[in-house]
Amino acid sequence: MNDQLKKPNTYTSEFRESSIKLALESDQPIAQTTRDLGVNPNTIHTWINKYSKSKMAVTRTNEHIYDENKRLKKELAIMTQERDLLKKATVYFAKEIV
Repeated sequence: MNDQLKKPNTYTSEFRESSIKLALESDQPIAQTTRDLGVNPNTIHTWINKYSKSKMAVTRTNEHIYDENKRLKKELAIMTQERDLLKKATVYFAKEIV
């Protein structure tokens, strides 16, 4: 009866990160690592899945930022050329009026 009322464990983010690293980099099976750490195997697998998804999201975001940066640099070059052309046209027409 006390087992059913038992409060779930809460783990710090540092513990989660080190557990994931240990589980993925050690030579022993993940099940053995979870037993050594005293963590439910499903919990570790959930952490690993979340970790791998977040790593993929960061990679996609970085690629998106690179592409956007490239596009914006091209746009800036075009706008700069247009601005310079308009400045020259303004000077030319100002001379014609005077």
